[in-house]
Amino acid sequence: MLMEYKTVLDGKEGEIVEKKSRFIGAVQHIETEDEALAFIESVRKKHYNARHHCFAYVLKEEPVLKRFSDDGEPQGTAGKPILDVLCGAGLFNTVIVVTRYFGGTLLGTGGLVRAYTQAAREGLANSSIITRKYASKLEIRTDYTGLGKIQYLLAQAGIQILDTTYTDAVSMICLVPEDEKGHLEAELTEQTNGKVVMEWGESCYFAEAEDRLLLFES
Repeated sequence: MLMEYKTVLDGKEGEIVEKKSRFIGAVQHIETEDEALAFIESVRKKHYNARHHCFAYVLKEEPVLKRFSDDGEPQGTAGKPILDVLCGAGLFNTVIVVTRYFGGTLLGTGGLVRAYTQAAREGLANSSIITRKYASKLEIRTDYTGLGKIQYLLAQAGIQILDTTYTDAVSMICLVPEDEKGHLEAELTEQTNGKVVMEWGESCYFAEAEDRLLLFES
């Protein structure tokens, strides 16, 4: 399982024109291969009168799944360049379809590679990209005397606090990245002389986007 990976949040389109041929790069986040195939088919239907719908997608399965298609273009001139754009950007769970409306002029293999590459990049440039991190929810229970020290420690570590409940004691639900769990637990225990109560909960992916905290199923 990937503890951290980049993916698309909001997929968009980008378009270029090369010698009167239109190349439209459409980008979408996916969770499964079926979702990738469904998106590719939706693009085909949307641009039903276009000549080619070349694509590539990458899924964070184990092992990582990579697929691409030239869809009738000369071998190696479309699908692989699109895949190279995805891999070069370090993206997972993402599909790109580049639709070509033929303009009547042959571009040659080099021209096709450049056009499909550029169209894929344009689509990504218009899309929102986020980094998803794998984390676990941690409930921290403390009395009021230990609250300030715990809040400072969490702030210094950049730990997200999802919820805080104030009763006769304080309960906080935090989101702790997987690689910080052991260190944070030790720090909390040491800084409170063992008086803090901690309980680990469910795991999920999270991402920060435009001052929003987003949670995703793992």
